Amino acid sequence: MTPAAADAGSDAILARMMTLHPKVIDLTLDRVWRLLAALGHPEERLPPVIHLAGTNGKGSTQAMIRAGLEAGGDRVHAYTSPHLARFHERIRLAGELISEPDLTALLDRTHAANGPEAITYFEITTAAALLAFAETPAEWTLLETGLGGRLDATNVVARPALTVITPVDLDHQQYLGETLEEIAGEKAGILKRGTPCVVAPQHEAALEVIEAKAARLGVPLLAHGQHWHVTTEAGRLVYQDERGLLDLPMPNLRGPHQVINAGTAIAALRALGRDEAACEAAVTRAEWPARMQRLTRGPLVEAAPEAELWLDGGHNPAAGAMLAETLATLPRRPTHLVCGMLNTKDIAGYLRPLSGMAESLQAVSIPGEANTVPAAETTRIAREAGFAAASAAAGVEEAIRAITAQAPQARILICGSLYLAGHVLRQNG
Repeated sequence: MTPAAADAGSDAILARMMTLHPKVIDLTLDRVWRLLAALGHPEERLPPVIHLAGTNGKGSTQAMIRAGLEAGGDRVHAYTSPHLARFHERIRLAGELISEPDLTALLDRTHAANGPEAITYFEITTAAALLAFAETPAEWTLLETGLGGRLDATNVVARPALTVITPVDLDHQQYLGETLEEIAGEKAGILKRGTPCVVAPQHEAALEVIEAKAARLGVPLLAHGQHWHVTTEAGRLVYQDERGLLDLPMPNLRGPHQVINAGTAIAALRALGRDEAACEAAVTRAEWPARMQRLTRGPLVEAAPEAELWLDGGHNPAAGAMLAETLATLPRRPTHLVCGMLNTKDIAGYLRPLSGMAESLQAVSIPGEANTVPAAETTRIAREAGFAAASAAAGVEEAIRAITAQAPQARILICGSLYLAGHVLRQNG
């Protein structure tokens, strides 16, 4: 049975859940509290929680923390969003993706408890995940915010064991505020009185907001540059804090920014009392798709057998800058982009740092996404952002064929959106 056929039960319930609220995003906690009460308050019965917020790096950092904890034999729940190929990716129970029968039963219970009351898709599915975590034995629960922090549906745990704030930057301004200070204030909403918080490198304006909120709540901060440091030396990752120095392998997740994510994960593991073996596992065993992922098999690879195919889901200006830095570390090879983005994003800001790293850009619309930017519009913006050669393609495979017809051995990077990345992973099997 294909995954699509197997998921028909959960897909049908998820489709019904989409109809319960006209807005995809409507930040408030009132509806979540109502549903959690109807479910018997599962948020009060979770294994110890590590709560993560931030603009970039949440998923990679969570994956590294999970790898470190699991290396010591602990069972770890993990919640993340959005999914790439299947909804099941959002809910990991004691180390394993939730099964289709379990997911269907879970969604049925949650939908029945909510009844016809208005609630967003993210809110009701988050409540479902919390219910699953409360009813499945494990040592830890990792919760990644969906948007912001203060009013995010995951922000319902009164006393997490640890909070983590990854780098804060401009994104989702229509929901979180126009300035770094406003956005940082929303992310800092996950801070809880007395609960330690690991803080990744931040812009000064964002860090000041986080520090002020921590001071008001009596939150012990473990901040990069003050309480811990991470760098690279002779092809190794070097981490240092008051407990000493760790000399570790480079992260298996690619890109200079993953050094920061690794440092953040190690700081979290050290705060939890974990040893050097756990920290090494965090940087060597983490898996996180669509973050500078090399595609090595599947129909898209077969369509371009001499080319390098890469996939990345970053979608804001900071992610574009980090992606450009990553490309600069790879062996020299003509690079071409296949890009599709949503109309809620700063497309020019994302593309500008990449314009000097690629010889051309093929723009695509993201299939099945109402908020996709038409390929012709992305093409226009790409030219204004500095791409001398930019054109529209009917789809990803067509774009790849157009590139390889001119440059068979090109490096091709498919980028611009996690939704595009999910489409590619499904299309490529």
